[in-house]
Amino acid sequence: MAEAPKIAFAPFAMPKKGILVVFADGELRLGAATARLLGQTARDLMVRTARSDRFTGKLGAVLDFLAPAGLRAERLIVVGCGSESPDFVRLGGATLAKIPQSAAEATVLLDLPSGSMKPDHAADFALGITLRAYAFDRYKTKRKEGEEKRGKLRIALGVANPPAARKAWPGREAVGAGVMLARDLVNEPPNVLYPEEFARRAAGLKKLGVSVEILDVPAMRKLGMGALLGVGQGSARESRVVVMRWNGGKRGIPPVAFVGKGVCFDTGGNNIKPTQGMDDMRGDMAGAAVVCGLLSTVAKNRLRRNVVGAIGLVENMVDGKSYRPSDILVSMSGQTIEVNNTDAEGRLVLADVIHYVESRFSPAVLIDMATLTGGVIVALGHSYAGLISSSDKLASKIIASGQETGELVWRLPLHQDFSETLKSKFADMRNSGGRYGSASIGASFVQKFVKTSEWAHLDIAGVAFGTKDNEICTSWGTGFGVRLLWRFLLNGRV
Repeated sequence: MAEAPKIAFAPFAMPKKGILVVFADGELRLGAATARLLGQTARDLMVRTARSDRFTGKLGAVLDFLAPAGLRAERLIVVGCGSESPDFVRLGGATLAKIPQSAAEATVLLDLPSGSMKPDHAADFALGITLRAYAFDRYKTKRKEGEEKRGKLRIALGVANPPAARKAWPGREAVGAGVMLARDLVNEPPNVLYPEEFARRAAGLKKLGVSVEILDVPAMRKLGMGALLGVGQGSARESRVVVMRWNGGKRGIPPVAFVGKGVCFDTGGNNIKPTQGMDDMRGDMAGAAVVCGLLSTVAKNRLRRNVVGAIGLVENMVDGKSYRPSDILVSMSGQTIEVNNTDAEGRLVLADVIHYVESRFSPAVLIDMATLTGGVIVALGHSYAGLISSSDKLASKIIASGQETGELVWRLPLHQDFSETLKSKFADMRNSGGRYGSASIGASFVQKFVKTSEWAHLDIAGVAFGTKDNEICTSWGTGFGVRLLWRFLLNGRV
């Protein structure tokens, strides 16, 4: 795996070697400390070059000077900082992208035209560097020139208050580790990460103080998880449910619960997917990956709340034992389900895990995460996750958390008409209601297994993998949702 650069927080100072990075806006304004340290000669050179290069100061715009006059640094890089209230995580990632991979040492003055960054902002900036540096390369036997050097880069972040920035950093570092855990899980090939192996990796959270319980097939059969087991019965790999608990709050306080869909590979079953749609289905377990990344973040930050994470791990394969269209499954809740589409399998997994979590833990809030429908991508593209909730208050908090982190969600409707499409002549419901409004129909199915009124469903099919590169992610698996849900937990009770 690619290593992140080594990051240190230090007072504002001019480096004696290496690369110097500073920030300017569209008016070529610098921070006060930066202007003082650069001196008039370097500032004049910056102004002349900016005019000739039409430097705009937008986030990620860059001016690059080799052996700048009057400075001992080997290179001066001026990065546009965008608005006066930038996204500091993305600014950190954009800055790392501008530092050559061959560089061994860089000094970044975290001093914006609007003033020096606060310690929390400096820690957010460092998080952006960490997220941008991530690369899933463990199966590459050859690397491009310079790729192996990124982990050897040392970055000194010049800040106004180094001790406070150092204090803020471990919490952000834990968030980054959670995101990267989720990315690792999504990026793994399905011949490596099948249900039993996924469960084994989730059990690794025990070393952080998380209680982890793994339910095997006999245990699930005893509980009556017929919906989940129906999906997985055609695979040579046995299904698993993993329950993770962080007891950071007072005993007896109902937990916040997160449930993740973990379809480690999805052929579509007997309603088999076309070739074009199947090759990405290694990522159909992204909801479960996010729940694991979130529990890692919760534990490393010693969050003083009770949190439950539960994931249903299956493979949906084509086999003589696979479930079929027209099969009727009996869920753990006792509700019966006519299968009219074996490729609408994720909701069957969620149905049993949600019922189990609610029956056992009586959570105050329940949020499920799933790459549930292609319809949400048609509706929202790759910029937003779909949010569907029975609670306006809960939905508002999730939306606000998304805006704070840049992991955006858009609320889609729940309506009785969507539920009507799931009526069955032979069972309590069927598992698919057609193409039109499919994201809301899928959520309507899930809602039938939810008791608490404080429930939200996040359809992350468009944002969990395969998105275009941005300032903080060049990986196929994005880890979308870890930062969003962590911020939601920090923002307090619903």
